[in-house]
Parts: sequence; C-alpha cells; structure tokens
Amino acid sequence: MDCERGKMRLKWFVGLGNPGRQYESTRHNIGFMALDRFADRHGIKITQSKCKGLLGEGHVAGQKVYLLKPQTYMNLSGESIRAFMDFYKASVEDLIVIYDDLDTVFGHIRLRYQGSAGGHNGIKSTIQHLGSQSFNRIRMGISRPVPGREVVDYVLGSFTKEETQTLPDVLDKTAEAMEHLLTNPFEKTMGKYNA
Repeated sequence: MDCERGKMRLKWFVGLGNPGRQYESTRHNIGFMALDRFADRHGIKITQSKCKGLLGEGHVAGQKVYLLKPQTYMNLSGESIRAFMDFYKASVEDLIVIYDDLDTVFGHIRLRYQGSAGGHNGIKSTIQHLGSQSFNRIRMGISRPVPGREVVDYVLGSFTKEETQTLPDVLDKTAEAMEHLLTNPFEKTMGKYNA
C-alpha cells in the first residue's frame, strides 16, 4: 500500500462522470475529461482498478498526486470517494472534486470551498459519504439548457459543435488550475481562476 503519509504531501483529485463509451463525450463527463487532460500533461495513466474507480498516481510539482474516476455511475460517486479516503487514510482537506455545473456559464470554471449539492447527484452522494459539505471543488460550467429541455437529457447529451471547438481550452484551463493548486493555497487559485 502506497500510503506513507507525513513523508510527502498528497493531493487527490476526483473527476465525476459516468463509465461507459456512451457517456464519454457528454456534458456530465467533463470532470472525467479534465482529469484525463491533467493526466496527459503529466504522463499519468488512470488505469488501476481500485476503490470502486479508476485510479492514477504520479508526482507533480514535488507532490504525490492521485487521480480518481469513480466507476459507480454519477449518483453513487461518494462510494468511490469514501473507499479511497478509507484505504489511503487521505484527508478531506487534500481533496478536490471536479464536476459539471449548470449554474456556471460554459467556458468558465469556479472554485468553491463548500456548498450544497445544488441538484448535482454526484455532489449529493459525495456530501452523504463524507458527512460534510466542506470540501474543495472545481465547478466546470456547462450552462443551463434552453427552456423546455429536460435537464437529464441535456447533461447526458453531447456538447454542441461550437462548444466542442472551445472544450480543449476549457480542459487546459482546468488542468492549469489543478497545477496551480499543488503549489498555492486554495484561496489564491480561486482568485486567479474564478471568472
């Protein structure tokens, strides 16, 4: 078990999404996409089947970094997060959850310390399994659907052609915020990246 706390700082990033090919390019999986972009930038492979998820680990900016993609489906994301926390004796203070947010405009990201689930089932499950609303998060904007369109269909739908063209920049910006968090206080990263 790679678990020597105290000898090295540890950060764990959890991207929320749904497993399976049919969900890969949907709005609800932008958290998975951001984790993949960060992993690509640092040569980390998210391939270990562990803690009810897919796990990658590496060293970035002098820190041990874990990248977790829960494979429980969105509504049960907290099960995987809790399993990782218990197995690695990881601290909730070192956790950053990355997920899609309807209330943030597409193209923007917002960092938050805490807050309610805001209707997001993955965050609802996370709060339930952590027993707290106080954990760091990066909310990736997907905007709200047009009136009359079901939210479920919208979040499980693919990005528009225009959004798809902008998406790489959004993923890069999120990966940069993740990198910034490794060497700076959360408040400083918040000030730099919140729109």
